[in-house]
Amino acid sequence: MRFELPAERKLIHEVTVPLRWGDMDAMGHINNTLYFRYMEICRLDWIFKVGASTDPAGEGPVIVNAFCNFLRQLEFPGDVRVTMSVAHPGRSSFETYHTLERTDEPGVVYAEGGARTVWTDYRARKSAPMPDWFRAHLE
Repeated sequence: MRFELPAERKLIHEVTVPLRWGDMDAMGHINNTLYFRYMEICRLDWIFKVGASTDPAGEGPVIVNAFCNFLRQLEFPGDVRVTMSVAHPGRSSFETYHTLERTDEPGVVYAEGGARTVWTDYRARKSAPMPDWFRAHLE
């Protein structure tokens, strides 16, 4: 089953990540677990840039589910451009979406994925209302 990215979403961030020799598996392509790592790199880079906390005593974003559609095989050498967009901000949650494409093949999507993210009170280990300053980055 292929998960569809919504047409209505806001592009908020992108990073370029080098494909490493050690990221390949026995089949000669980048291992599928690394696609999630590339999305994580993009997501965390954005989270730190907007000033969200990852302090266990505070509040911040937590992923509650994630998906990836593997469309083409990434192979070393090269770089992958990872974009991040958001949609459907609610009281405490929002959706993130990513696309992965090689920088030497602009516009050719190798994978697309996403995650539902919930603003969380880390100490209480439960969702909390998203603060206005954070929501402003999503709308």
